Amino acid sequence: MTFAIEPDEVLARLRSLRAERDAPTRGGRVLSYVYDPGVPELHHLVEEAALEVLHLNGLDPFVYGSLAVVERELGAMMKRLLHGDEGVVATCTSGGTESIILAVLAAREAHPGRRRIVAPTTRHPAFQKAAHLLGMTLEVVPVTPDGVVDVDAFVAALDDDVALAVVSAPSYPHGVVDPIEAVAAACAERGIDVHVDACFGGMVLPFLDDVPPWDLAVPGVTSISADLHKYGYGPKGASVLLQRGADRQRGMMFADADWPGYPVATSTLLGSRQAAGLVAAWAVLQSLGTEGFGVLQARCRRIADAIRSTVEGIEGLRVVGDPVGVALAIATDAASASPVDPLRLGDALVARGFLAQAQPGLRQHGQPDLPSTLHLTVTPALDQHLDALREALVACAEEVRGVPAATGEAAAPLAALEGVPIDSATAGAILAQVGAEDLGAERAELIAVIEATPPSVVHRLLVELLARELGD
Repeated sequence: MTFAIEPDEVLARLRSLRAERDAPTRGGRVLSYVYDPGVPELHHLVEEAALEVLHLNGLDPFVYGSLAVVERELGAMMKRLLHGDEGVVATCTSGGTESIILAVLAAREAHPGRRRIVAPTTRHPAFQKAAHLLGMTLEVVPVTPDGVVDVDAFVAALDDDVALAVVSAPSYPHGVVDPIEAVAAACAERGIDVHVDACFGGMVLPFLDDVPPWDLAVPGVTSISADLHKYGYGPKGASVLLQRGADRQRGMMFADADWPGYPVATSTLLGSRQAAGLVAAWAVLQSLGTEGFGVLQARCRRIADAIRSTVEGIEGLRVVGDPVGVALAIATDAASASPVDPLRLGDALVARGFLAQAQPGLRQHGQPDLPSTLHLTVTPALDQHLDALREALVACAEEVRGVPAATGEAAAPLAALEGVPIDSATAGAILAQVGAEDLGAERAELIAVIEATPPSVVHRLLVELLARELGD
């Protein structure tokens, strides 16, 4: 066989690209996106299981029957873990976004004529994507300064046109669990379905003994999503959606035989589906069992508690709310005489080998505005670097103490663009002007620009930035 480029050379270039451009997926120093159990045997298991089914297609479980067995067993395991009874049905998906879109679709189909979703400001953006794609409206309600939904505001937003109410367990920005029992009770009185977005914590919270009721054991909870590629330690992408009632699930599924080709029936949004993520996640769940997961998730809690203790001991910083042990958000202590900007702190941590996630503040109606924060996702692999991270937090806080917070001055002219159509060339020029094209620059300044820019303009610029990064 003659090749344009020898396979070994292609692989060598791929490895070079990864070394130059990718954040590490192991080791515990990337404090977002990466979910590393820190167990080499599990890394090997994931790779071997994924390779075994690399060429299988989840489109047709009648052809690839092993995948049907895997999905059934995954669903059964998740139902047991999240207290689903015999009336609960499971759907395996490609990730949290797909699980969320399907949950919204199921609610829309179950309640014809209802076109509104009510969710906290801390809800995942996938709910906005679902509303956009499915012709629905998302209404967000404020959260308290502790990051949990304002129950009174939430209940006030409920009406006969609401198809679905959304709560988080926990929310991604702050790692705190919404008051799910209170929201579910209010919705049950009004006949409104409730979805618990546990994509982030659904594989951790079952193993913690001090979390208020949050899953399908709560009356009024209609559906729940949990990602297996996060704290289930499988590769991207694997998630499970659990719902009460077979008919509800069937309403979101799709079939079409009205063409001269093969009859098509799909359980998710996708047609052809990569099986590697789900099968590898299944392999991890089979191998670890509840006892193994309990050990790893308890390690996460211990690490998170240690980081929280360190942050609370640093003058000028505070932890937002009461995070449950998978993540925490660091904010400025506004009451301090010597405040520390968390975004400057994040930039300083990079020099010490830790990559945390900068989050812009958010304006709210009916509650105080949410401040900018530094998000830290905690995984078991961080244990080996925990002392170094705690020392870095203290040292970096002193390093940036007194440095003024980024102001986002470059955003000032952008306010005039609100509501104005922005073409690609103009958007590109704006990105260059505010320094967004250089993502190696200080994140604090970029996040401050995002915070100070009207949301509609930010959304257009983010789309442009993504398109250009992908080669447009």
